[in-house]
Amino acid sequence: MTRNDPYAALRIKEFNIFLLVRFALIFGWSMQFVVIEWQVYALTKDPLSLGIIGACEFFPAFFMAPFAGHIVDQREKRNLFIKTIAAFSLISFGLFWLTTSTIEASWSKRTILYSIYLLVFFGGLLRAFFGPTIFSLVALIVPKKLYPNAATWSSSTWQISRVLGVAFAGFSIGWIGVHWSLCIVFGLVMFALLVVFRIKKKPILNPKIGEPILQSLTEGVRFVFKTKAILGALTLDMISVLFGGAVALLAVFAQDILKVGPQGFGILVAAPSVGAFLTMLITAYIPISKNAGMKLLIAIFGFGICIIIFGLSTSFWLSVIALFFSGVTDGVSMVIRQTILQLKTPDNMRGRVASVNSMFVGSSNELGALESGVTAKLMGTARAVVFGGAMTLITVITTGIALPSFRKLDLVKDIEEHEKES
Repeated sequence: MTRNDPYAALRIKEFNIFLLVRFALIFGWSMQFVVIEWQVYALTKDPLSLGIIGACEFFPAFFMAPFAGHIVDQREKRNLFIKTIAAFSLISFGLFWLTTSTIEASWSKRTILYSIYLLVFFGGLLRAFFGPTIFSLVALIVPKKLYPNAATWSSSTWQISRVLGVAFAGFSIGWIGVHWSLCIVFGLVMFALLVVFRIKKKPILNPKIGEPILQSLTEGVRFVFKTKAILGALTLDMISVLFGGAVALLAVFAQDILKVGPQGFGILVAAPSVGAFLTMLITAYIPISKNAGMKLLIAIFGFGICIIIFGLSTSFWLSVIALFFSGVTDGVSMVIRQTILQLKTPDNMRGRVASVNSMFVGSSNELGALESGVTAKLMGTARAVVFGGAMTLITVITTGIALPSFRKLDLVKDIEEHEKES
């Protein structure tokens, strides 16, 4: 195999354009979600309304995902990405318009609230298309031998844009208010829409254009469950997020257990993201494709240990360190999982496989928050987090025993084969 070049994917002009578009979209999407949560709570003063926002986005995204994957595999990816961004711009503009002083003065709070819910619902439908389209488009921009490097930079871009978007939203609400914060979001989306035209159209590699949708969906699901590498990676990620969702309870830890106030809460929230981002940058220099299956199992096992330590800790800085290393292990997991998906998925099935991935990961985030809340109510906050970490460890051990081929998974051979093809 050729010498590792940590910037190999970044030497491709279209990939840099793609990263710029992705940064603007994720930054804007993350910022928009925080601003809307703030606005909705200001309108209702009811915490349940925040849960309704999550439900309005989750349910359409989850149930639309399989059909979105089929559509992505049947369409040209660059133009589909453009249409998705254009639709997102309409939603962003709608939210910006709803917060104008004229609308706030002439419409009732209930009407504005329901209008926001409706736009968030349509945003959920679009979310089902973004993941499969982006996943498929990357594979057409970079050669197969660079998939691991591209996965690292793409995941790093997602991580840093999400963190910065959430952080900037909090500041912008205080500086310029909700209305103009949403104007910034709309501007970011329009910027992404203009820049994405610099990516050229890509060929459609699916030989089964016009395939009946039920047959197409069945083939996609069957492929995921037949391919042990992909099934193992998705299962591990889903369970670790579902049961290791300590982040959903950080506000309780900050206020009632660690007693560190809003500043400490901000540090706790940032710690996992900082750890994940730094790890992703390091993996650009130190590839982790060799013995990838075992490394993924070890990473998620380490994630479970970190969550248990966090749940048991009554020291603020020990909690921060535990969350930081949970981010480190999660960063390793994310890069390996994306690399497995890119290398093991045929070009004609990328949309459907990415849709299954988004259903696994997307549902586990929301359900993980629900699981954390329910178990915290039943057994106490700290015990709930420890329980989640323990379930993660059990899942890793079970997966390692049940899927011996996954333990032995090594992606180096796949990369070398793609280098020969190139």
